[in-house]
Amino acid sequence: MSEKAWFCYILKCADGSLYTGVTTEPQRRTRQHNDGAGAKYTRGRRPVKMVYCEPAPSRAEALRREHEIRTQPRARKLVLIRAAR
Repeated sequence: MSEKAWFCYILKCADGSLYTGVTTEPQRRTRQHNDGAGAKYTRGRRPVKMVYCEPAPSRAEALRREHEIRTQPRARKLVLIRAAR
């Protein structure tokens, strides 16, 4: 039995802020955020749009990458998003 794929993602919120998270199903997680069932941070900032998503080999690696991205300044996050397009 293979391990589920994990992803680290960035959402752009309606107020222009960025939210970083991890999931095994990016489309489902985006729907959850837009339905108000996601993170508390995004509930009042809907709608959200996934602007960046990268695969990770494990949950631990996805969480490590999430922390790495969250601690970067906004400008570096925007560079990362633009580079992925």
